[in-house]
Order: sequence, then C-alpha cells, then structure tokens
Amino acid sequence: MINDLRNKLAEKGLKVTPQRLAIYGAIVKLNTHPNADKIIESIRKEHPNIATGTVYKVLDTLVENGLIKKVKTEKDVMRYDPMVESHHHLYCTSTDRIEDYIDKDLNNFLREYFQKKEIPNFNIEDIKLHIHGKFIDKN
Repeated sequence: MINDLRNKLAEKGLKVTPQRLAIYGAIVKLNTHPNADKIIESIRKEHPNIATGTVYKVLDTLVENGLIKKVKTEKDVMRYDPMVESHHHLYCTSTDRIEDYIDKDLNNFLREYFQKKEIPNFNIEDIKLHIHGKFIDKN
C-alpha cells in the first residue's frame, strides 16, 4: 500500500514526505471517512510529534490535488474520503457513520436527467448524493 501511495503522490508532482505518507495512509487504512481528529489520533502512534497544523496543511494539499475528497456531515464535521471516483454516500443520522454507495445505474440516470433539464448558465461537473437515513443492525 505504501508504494501505491508514494506513486499517487509522485504522479501529482508532490514531494513524498513521511508526513504526507502517514496522513494519506491513515485515511486509506481507517476507511471510515475520518475527520482530522481521528487521523491525528491514528498517526500520532507512529509520529507523536506531528503538528496539528501540518496535518491540516497536508489534508488541504491532498484535497487540492484530487487524492482525497472532503465530505461534510450534517453535524458540520469535515470528513475525508480516499475514494475519488464518482460515488455517493449513505449517512447514518444517529451514528454519524458514512459509507460509500456505488451504483452505475444511478449515476447514468442522474447524468441523463440533468442533461435533459439543461440548467441555464450552469455546467455540471459532478453529481453526488448524500443519502440520509439509519443503518439497521441485523443482529
């Protein structure tokens, strides 16, 4: 995984630093759309002296370079998503849990719908649904 992350950073022309690798790696490894506090908590185990400001700067750099995406919750908490391909989110209103929802049929439907609508003076770049509900415990 580390080599893959190194390659992705290098492909974007970014310097591969231990801080960037640790932060990017934590987001991928946690796989829970973590917020900055969770990322800091995760990486401080191996990098106890990393500054909070550094984490935020790296997160901004990763977002600006299209390596991760921001996801804002209903509670106004910024979370980070390592999946940059087009997808939607299922958001649990009671637990604040976010899961990726991938559905090519839905993507096609939405794209076709908005092509037909032809919203004046607006060019759609991406469509993301944030589907709110509650996960049902199957136990």
